Amino acid sequence: MRFLFLISFIFISGCSTLGGMFVGSPAVPVVAPVEIVTITVPAPMYHPPLPEAVTPAEVKWVVLNPSVMRTYIDNYDDGDAPAVAYYGLTNQAYENLANNLADIRRYISQLLNINRYYRENDPTQKEE
Repeated sequence: MRFLFLISFIFISGCSTLGGMFVGSPAVPVVAPVEIVTITVPAPMYHPPLPEAVTPAEVKWVVLNPSVMRTYIDNYDDGDAPAVAYYGLTNQAYENLANNLADIRRYISQLLNINRYYRENDPTQKEE
């Protein structure tokens, strides 16, 4: 009866309580040590494309003086001149416009210099 009880106990428990003493394997499995290898590779540096070149449209300048204005008004009254709107700038407004354009030029120049710096100092870029 004891033998039957022992056999039924082994089958029910799945031989886990005996520690594998019948099979011959150790109770604690052998674990191989894990080797960690770190390889440092710098991430590739992003090189944004250069902006497209600016192609300015042609601008026709007309200097308005009294004789040109008188001729235009006479032609307009006769119906020979097209209806054209003229714009004028004061000295201060012209100076502000020139300063704004100079500021835009400086900004673009600085952006191109920053872009050139990163392109020249990229450690991942291959020598050509």
